[in-house]
Amino acid sequence: MLTPACDNNATFAQGTCWCEYEETMPRLLLFIGMLIAAPGLHAQEFRARDIDNIVRDALKHWQVPGAALAIVRGKEVLYVQGYGDKELDKAGPVTPDTVFPIGSCTKSFTCLAVAQLAEQGKLSWDDPVRKYVPYFRLADPFADAGVALRDLACHRTGVSAHDLLWYKAPWPLKERLRRAGRLLPDAPFRTRFQYQVVLFGALGPALESASGSRWQDVIQERIFDPLEMKNASPVFPTAGRDLAGPHRKSSTGKVEKIARYQQDEPDAAGSIHASARDLANYLLFHLGDGAWNGKRLMQQESLAELHSPHMVLRKEGAAALVNPDTLLLTYGLGWIVQDYRGQLLLMHGGAIDGFRSHFTLVPKAKLGIVLLNNLDHTPMNLALSNALVDHLLGLPAKGWDKFLSGVHDALEAQEKERAKALRDRRKPNAKPLLGLPAYAGKFDNPAYGTMEIAHKMGKLYWRYRHWDVPLEHLEEEVFLVNNELLTDAPLEFQISRLKTADVFLFLGNPFQRQLR
Repeated sequence: MLTPACDNNATFAQGTCWCEYEETMPRLLLFIGMLIAAPGLHAQEFRARDIDNIVRDALKHWQVPGAALAIVRGKEVLYVQGYGDKELDKAGPVTPDTVFPIGSCTKSFTCLAVAQLAEQGKLSWDDPVRKYVPYFRLADPFADAGVALRDLACHRTGVSAHDLLWYKAPWPLKERLRRAGRLLPDAPFRTRFQYQVVLFGALGPALESASGSRWQDVIQERIFDPLEMKNASPVFPTAGRDLAGPHRKSSTGKVEKIARYQQDEPDAAGSIHASARDLANYLLFHLGDGAWNGKRLMQQESLAELHSPHMVLRKEGAAALVNPDTLLLTYGLGWIVQDYRGQLLLMHGGAIDGFRSHFTLVPKAKLGIVLLNNLDHTPMNLALSNALVDHLLGLPAKGWDKFLSGVHDALEAQEKERAKALRDRRKPNAKPLLGLPAYAGKFDNPAYGTMEIAHKMGKLYWRYRHWDVPLEHLEEEVFLVNNELLTDAPLEFQISRLKTADVFLFLGNPFQRQLR
């Protein structure tokens, strides 16, 4: 996850922010996973026992059932190892070949394939998206006219996360893109980094149009096969693979198995599955000059373009807290690009229910780290990556597990204080203007479709797809929605002159009451 801006004080749990931490900052990226430490000038002598001790201490501290690690340096795989259990209450340790979903780390693969096609003249990063995806649209006319492939890759379309449009959504990619194209912008075009999973996914059909092959075949033939990534798959793998199982902490803090979020539809933004051994080769390639085993897959200049800053990320909030030794944060093309102690660092995180993935590159030191684990919402990958980088480059130990636990606790305390302050400001007599039954009905939005407000047992309920959750009244016409993706997301009714609740605003978009 970084800390993509969160709309309407909502906190999302999947995608790229402390969110991909906590995904879980007040939302992406979560998106995404969060940031790393990096390089010194003098590498320390490698000792497997030291590495194992660091990893096992992290697993114990964060209560992670199992993890896989790969370390590469120079032109070799320095170390690849599995730790702990693939799945609780089942026999079987994690091995270097155990397959994990890598979530948003998929994005760097898609960008690599785009760069290869660009080098061959089959497309350009600055081509309009609609040149390859004719049905692609954005609601902002200025953005719609100018949006290019590069804008999707570095998350600067002006449209924020809106994770309800992809998380457990019933629609295929094409329909998700059509819906996302109807969202009102949250920022002017190209002015702000806003991690966006659905719109990034349009790079998949763009690749298909330019190459004449399916996205999954492009990834397989241009990346997996040449780099000998034998266990990697563009989607949930077929039977017979050595699979890790997903886990999450319960409300009481107990680690439990959860249902798998099975990704059967190819998605350029997040459907790749792979092992630590596979991904070791992938990071070696990124640390190289574009050739692999004597065969050139792309020019070094094209590879460098992926690793170049494109959008500034504001170092504030959670992003500042977890990066005490970083001055500048940016996003390239499928990679976070930042400094650490005067050195360049590249990273990306990924998350999907029950899993975390993390890539770290220190180009000057020719060092790369892959971390995969099977626990939801844990900052362990960041803490462990930082500790390993510090150790391998001879930097002073910081105690990252303890440090990030403190950050996590501080952010949780801030969230509790925010929630308390939100409720404390309520005016005792600021009741809804209308009786609760008057708010009930079905409401439509061009992007989200139909949401229902139901009245039962003296309360209002928000119903959307599989969710059916009670609305909490805040004040006057404002209610709060809470579920596993949204925290205190305000839903505000607009009362007409005729004293009817015909519209509500939610997630920055209007919903119009259906006519009976």
